[in-house]
Amino acid sequence: MFNYLITLAILFVVSTKYCFCMDSQSLNNSFVSGFSPAVATWYGSPNGAGSGGACGFANDVANPPYNGLISAGNQNIFKHGQGCGNCYQVKCTENPACSGFPIVVTVTDECPGTCNNEAFHFDLSGKAFGYLAKLGQADKLRNAGRINIQYQRVPCKYNTGITFKIDTGSNANYLAFSIEFVGGDGDIGSVELLPSKPKGSLYMQKSWGCTWKVGIPVGTNGPYSVKLTTIESRSTIIATNAIPGNWSPGKYYHSAANFS
Repeated sequence: MFNYLITLAILFVVSTKYCFCMDSQSLNNSFVSGFSPAVATWYGSPNGAGSGGACGFANDVANPPYNGLISAGNQNIFKHGQGCGNCYQVKCTENPACSGFPIVVTVTDECPGTCNNEAFHFDLSGKAFGYLAKLGQADKLRNAGRINIQYQRVPCKYNTGITFKIDTGSNANYLAFSIEFVGGDGDIGSVELLPSKPKGSLYMQKSWGCTWKVGIPVGTNGPYSVKLTTIESRSTIIATNAIPGNWSPGKYYHSAANFS
């Protein structure tokens, strides 16, 4: 009995020191090891980059760091816009043209309608779909049209900082921007705009996709820092002075900050 109590005491000290504990968020974290079954189709031109439409990324998906390796998703993936920016490894093995090697795609659009007939449906760009094939067999795999795949959620990794694309409808009293190239979770749960004057936070509202908006009170000036909190892990980062005081609609502003 004495040895048993000693063992319990040691376990308590070790677990307290190293915090072998998980909160409910950690227990429900989507980054689970191992692949699960899904369905994949493709859209657009055979070597096309796809679309960033429903997430607000527009034609940016064709350029680095997305490079056309993107996917639309049904509601279990798109999540009414909350899934925008999430990254997944996908691979195929059942078709003879499949390479079996996984690629990483970013969710940038919604696949509505019949895509929701399956639990998880990835509608890949033509380019991404072809990347699932063995060398020289991309067209053969695309000719299949619809294939079974395996997928798993993975952290996003970009060799660039988070970027803010100012909405063309923004003005001196209203600021909206889409948020791109988010590392780690890839998604954004809340956004605070931090003006240089006066000090304090302006809490932004999600407009649609990855676009956030806020009214600008009179006398509020930039440069603006942006505080971002992710959905999955509730990680927080501040992109310091990311948006200059003389910002312009339609412009891109690149920060040095990103989630690992």
